[in-house]
Amino acid sequence: MSAMPAPAAAADRRPARILVVDDERSIREMLAIVLRREGYEVLLAENGRSAIDTLEREPVDLLISDIKMPDLSGVEVLRAAKQIDRDILGIMITAFASTDTAVEAMRLGACDYLSKPFDIDLLKMKVREKIENRQLRQENVLLKRTLGMSHQFSNIIGRSEGMLAVFKMIETVARTSSTILLTGESGTGKGLVAQAIHFNSLRRERPMVSLNCGALTETLLESELFGHMRGSFTSADTNKKGLLEVAERGTIFLDEIGEMSAVMQVKFLRVLQERRFRRVGGLEELQADIRVIAATNQDLTRLVAEGRFREDLFYRINVIPIALPPLRERREDIPLLADHFLTKYAEQMGKNISGISHGAMQLLARHDWPGNIRELENVIERAVALEATPAVLAESLPPGIRGDAPRSAGTSPPDAFPEAGFDLEAHVKQIERVYIAQALQRAGGVQVKAAELLGMSFRSFRYYVKKYNLR
Repeated sequence: MSAMPAPAAAADRRPARILVVDDERSIREMLAIVLRREGYEVLLAENGRSAIDTLEREPVDLLISDIKMPDLSGVEVLRAAKQIDRDILGIMITAFASTDTAVEAMRLGACDYLSKPFDIDLLKMKVREKIENRQLRQENVLLKRTLGMSHQFSNIIGRSEGMLAVFKMIETVARTSSTILLTGESGTGKGLVAQAIHFNSLRRERPMVSLNCGALTETLLESELFGHMRGSFTSADTNKKGLLEVAERGTIFLDEIGEMSAVMQVKFLRVLQERRFRRVGGLEELQADIRVIAATNQDLTRLVAEGRFREDLFYRINVIPIALPPLRERREDIPLLADHFLTKYAEQMGKNISGISHGAMQLLARHDWPGNIRELENVIERAVALEATPAVLAESLPPGIRGDAPRSAGTSPPDAFPEAGFDLEAHVKQIERVYIAQALQRAGGVQVKAAELLGMSFRSFRYYVKKYNLR
């Protein structure tokens, strides 16, 4: 596989092409002058039918159309444009401004709305937003093609420096058989990276199996990993192959390996050292020709220092470490990811939603995403389900993202600042912990209900529950 460069820079693109439609000649000419000074290529049409003829002949990135015209309305022009190019963006302008008109225009297909006389600087800003939105969508498609059309890369999205380093590492290590340790917070995509490594390795024709070490008891984990013989324990009615056998000459992905018990750590260490194992209750030594990819959201070096994880096992699995950055450290990837999930869920739900409003995208970019990509995906899925216009608006985002969750009486600033100063970070963490605990108590331990009480997404709430070790 060749190296995976970032999408082409803006300087390599053709100028964005804008079609201006208005039956007033002075408006058309004024917009042409303003937009051409901004570096755009501008096409003009004096009525709706002429605009549609132009759209059928020329590719257009953005449509700016008057709503009230003698032959066809601007909304009808936009509807026809969407049939020609479903990704085209539109701004409606009209002299008959009202809230009802704006809402109706948005519902019928407009991506934005301006009333005459409009502020030229505001128009330029909105045009820039729409063009950047379209270019992000195109970069998303280009990035997927650059990373390869295979399934294993199509869901790993990013153009940030941190993610490009991850892509390069995948490319470098995939064709080796070395053990790999993936680290990163929950929801950063460790499972997808494991798939990418396997499907680009020399073992790709053999199975890849996955096992979450934190989801099973020690007994069940041992049985799942090594298999068992009939009669080896109460419910063992038949012989069963373990995942080590199923993955022979393939890859095994052990997620949350930091949750593995001390006994299982010893047994798995032997597999890595000798490449052999026995089924539970069995005597026969079986071969373990496997590639191991382990993952954790914990600090294994700290667990080793605390005596909770074997040092020798840590060195065995930490042959090639790959650290996945949290989403808050790769904010430039948020628009690409959000657009990817928007396309996915709009198609699944059969909804004609083609973009995310500038206001909504700003809120997404500001959020810290404790649940990382998984949380972002859930937020976009919810927004698509609730949205009634062709673009996701800020109102469709959860209160925790919008920052308008109800304020508690206890959140007012202190009356006096301590003279000697204080540890603000520790103070804020203490307040967070108290409110998370109180919400859990009031909700009777039901985390979904407690999250609603605090105006948070369930995944964000679960992150803080784990962070503060609350149950």
